[in-house]
Amino acid sequence: MALMPVSDALAAVLAGAEPLPEETVALEDAHHRVLASDVAARRTQPPEAMSAMDGYAVRAADAAKIDATLTVIGEVAAGRPFTGTVGTGEAVRIFTGGVVPDGADAVVIQEDTVAEGKRITIKEATVTGRHIRPAGVDFREGDVLLRKGIRLTERDLALAAGMNHPQLPVRRRPKVAVLATGDELVMPGTTPGHGQIVYSNGFALHALARSEGAETIDLGVAADTLEATTAGIRRARENGADILITIGGASVGDHDLVQQALNAEGILMAFWKIAMRPGKPMMNGRLSTTRVIGLPGNPVSSYVCAFLFMVPLIRALSGRQVIHHRRERAVLGRDVGANDQREDYLRARLELRDDGTLLALPVNHQDSSLLANLAAAQALLVRAPFAPKAEAGTPCEVLRLPV
Repeated sequence: MALMPVSDALAAVLAGAEPLPEETVALEDAHHRVLASDVAARRTQPPEAMSAMDGYAVRAADAAKIDATLTVIGEVAAGRPFTGTVGTGEAVRIFTGGVVPDGADAVVIQEDTVAEGKRITIKEATVTGRHIRPAGVDFREGDVLLRKGIRLTERDLALAAGMNHPQLPVRRRPKVAVLATGDELVMPGTTPGHGQIVYSNGFALHALARSEGAETIDLGVAADTLEATTAGIRRARENGADILITIGGASVGDHDLVQQALNAEGILMAFWKIAMRPGKPMMNGRLSTTRVIGLPGNPVSSYVCAFLFMVPLIRALSGRQVIHHRRERAVLGRDVGANDQREDYLRARLELRDDGTLLALPVNHQDSSLLANLAAAQALLVRAPFAPKAEAGTPCEVLRLPV
């Protein structure tokens, strides 16, 4: 099978990826969930004109001149309105959030008055509407303020609560199952034997998937046997995984058994091998309703492919408005060589110059096994296939990595 361009591979991964079904969750459980439908206000906020300051509710005409004196006839506090009407020459003591009483059309802040018993003297003239929040200045009943497809922030939850919604309609979280393969892998905290390495890929992938709003299922590490690999794939389907991520075993070695196991289970393969670096030996296909992404075993390749393909797929299934990573313009911080037929994703650090220019500095060593360089990078510097060598200062494009 020929190497597939990255854009075609991403299109294949996302083909037919529709948002998952809707469910209703309590407001306190809706943080970072994706809204499934528009949400309109159930009330007007504020429902009545309210004071924005502590002071006195007055008729603006009575307080238009300095040294005017008014008689205080009552008091308003938040939640305790004044039931009378403010007449000529009268004022009502009012506190922030209090309902402006009938007859009043301005609030004079307490610092601009001198109080003596039941009388106040105006020391700063006012005008109609000063220090008053009109009814509906925030929103009105029926206003659609939260749109479907947004990922709900803490600010959105505050708005939803203010709109009088105790629950919200959201998309079901995608279930992402992660299956690693390899006899050489041991868990962190153990002492690797001769020829063994510490398993690291899965921890990054689980965290990346959860940060995008998915639930994750840890299928552990399967031994390098067809039986163990097949059993792991079946557990993913039994657990209702929407996405199965396999790590390793995607190449062409005698012990790379993932593709064999997937074929035995009846996968509809979309592609195998991509024209990208790192991450050439990546697979994608479908096992009934489970979407499969087979990642390379090298940790950098695994993470970069997950970032480029798994993340957009999670977003699509979640019903997000924005699915694709945004490319940013930058300039090269050092020279880079000519590229071959594969699209390169170079790990790079970012620096912001005083003039606002974003500088991309590729790390010195781009080997796909180097975790320290991956952890130190803030972005992927994208180099098109057959791009010629480029000198420092040349414009380029980067994809920011999560922070």
